[in-house]
Amino acid sequence: MDDFVSESDSDYTSYWRDWFISSRGNEYFCEIDEDYLTDRFNLTGLNTEVQYYQYALDLVTDVFDLDCDDEMRETIEKSARHLYGLVHARYIVTTRGLAKMLEKYKKGDFGKCPRVMCHSHPLLPMGLSDVPHLKPVKLYCGRCEDIYNPKSSRHAAIDGAYFGTSFHNILFQVYPALIPAKSAERYIPRVYGFKVHSAAALIRWQNNQRDDMRRRLRKMEVESGFKDADDEIEADEDEDEDEDEELGAEQFQAAEAGGLVEGEIRTVA
Repeated sequence: MDDFVSESDSDYTSYWRDWFISSRGNEYFCEIDEDYLTDRFNLTGLNTEVQYYQYALDLVTDVFDLDCDDEMRETIEKSARHLYGLVHARYIVTTRGLAKMLEKYKKGDFGKCPRVMCHSHPLLPMGLSDVPHLKPVKLYCGRCEDIYNPKSSRHAAIDGAYFGTSFHNILFQVYPALIPAKSAERYIPRVYGFKVHSAAALIRWQNNQRDDMRRRLRKMEVESGFKDADDEIEADEDEDEDEDEELGAEQFQAAEAGGLVEGEIRTVA
């Protein structure tokens, strides 16, 4: 964020937010409504986190008229960008902010998932920390539920706190129709058409863990999202019950033949 090139006074004094949104590297940000910026309640606590807070706010709201040197001007610009990012994290979890970010999400402004099995599913920006200057922004895929680094170095330099750790989850809570169907597709390593042994064993273990999780969710009547595997799980459960019944019958017959059913105790020499 510190690498922005300063523009002329006419470019950023009259329409600072337009200049900021249109600058290269700021494609992840949406424009904050002026009404939100001028409401002091929305800015609670930010005066202690931003240097030259009042000057920075005046610059963001296009009322800055301080006559200062270039060095001071650059410092205020830096503070204004930081202030805008902190307010942005609060704004995008409001109704209006979610709607704006939703439009950018639908247009794929945040990029596509690099995982092949996700079939270019759109991503959402997120932070790993709500504290500024700790973690850069990451991109979240709702299909594989994993996070990725931005491709552009300009985007990778954005502070993750400008989006927060909750925005992407709140978006899917407010718009549940956007929750993508979970994909059970997995890449299977093969050599001349045959599965690679170690990877195949690992996949079997992962599949077993996934099936166990689905069974537990079904018992708790929690929606798992894996619609394509419900029938298979029911069939597996029926087979397990049949196997348990057959095994129990065999054990009973063996115990009866050994004379242990009536509680006899035999000593093995």
